[in-house]
Amino acid sequence: MEIGFVQFSPRFGEKEKNIKKVMELIGEDRADLIVLPELFTTGYLFLDKVETGKYAESVSNSHTIDVFRNLSKEKNAVIVGGFAEKDGEKIYNSQFVIYEEKVAIYRKAHLFYKEKFLFDKSNSKYVIFDTGGAKLGLMICFDWMFPEMMRTLALHGADIICHSANLVMPYCQKAMITRALENRVYIITANRTGMDKRGEYEVRFTGKSQIVSPDGNIILSADETDEIFKKIDIDEALARDKRINEMNDLFSDRRTDLYKL
Repeated sequence: MEIGFVQFSPRFGEKEKNIKKVMELIGEDRADLIVLPELFTTGYLFLDKVETGKYAESVSNSHTIDVFRNLSKEKNAVIVGGFAEKDGEKIYNSQFVIYEEKVAIYRKAHLFYKEKFLFDKSNSKYVIFDTGGAKLGLMICFDWMFPEMMRTLALHGADIICHSANLVMPYCQKAMITRALENRVYIITANRTGMDKRGEYEVRFTGKSQIVSPDGNIILSADETDEIFKKIDIDEALARDKRINEMNDLFSDRRTDLYKL
């Protein structure tokens, strides 16, 4: 299976230009699974919830989802990416996964910093998307800080964690090595690069998108500033073997009798 990520610097509020940039980076290339950053169509630094709502899209009437549904069919690829979602009066920091006509939505569980004023709190527990060849677990940015999140996805059968991100702290990329090891899964972190500057506010993003294997190796990465589409071949079946050695299985050795709350 070929899996990959797109890393770039979205322009705030310029949806069509951001979508065009993704299309240009992928070009004539393809992968079986392509992961895009968090909020890649809009940029990140909304000034208030009213502004967030202006850029949000409902799933049933989303130009973004329509465009990437068509791309999924054209490339015969699963596509995952982050967008601002409107559902009635609610606004969510969400992630779509699209494969041909199938669409699933995950709403970010752990809102970071001022996101708490810009988005509504989600009640999404977890999303597993079965492509027929691999099971994908969905996760957005700051969700990485909570090990229960990825463990839950892994326990429910995820082979590959699709992590759309707008990372600003310097910790995540190294931490994903541990997350991959403790769950024996592949992790695709599709981060953005560049910065958003709105009035007196400025946020810089860390780039360094990467793919980590179940044995904790970074098998593909970008630098801090790359605007790029990168991909690699993997054996997704490796994520289904939770054995550390002939005596230890990562999941069956769990002692939930001792540490279950």
